Amino acid sequence: MPHMTQRNRKLIGAFLLVGSIVLWCVLATAIYLMLPEGLPGLVLIGYFVIAGMGWLLPSMVIIRWMARPNVVPGQTSR
Repeated sequence: MPHMTQRNRKLIGAFLLVGSIVLWCVLATAIYLMLPEGLPGLVLIGYFVIAGMGWLLPSMVIIRWMARPNVVPGQTSR
């Protein structure tokens, strides 16, 4: 079975990144709307910091997968 080239991984990864960020925005907005009204400003700032940075971990996994080098035939993988 042929291995996926880095070019193909980058194309698929770009769509995955955009989709995951959109999904994360919808999820973060839904959670925000479920929060009770009248929360202190510091609590809201904390939520927005966490929600704003929460997309980084899934994106790092996708970007690491996209950046893997191509497999050279005959070369053993690590």
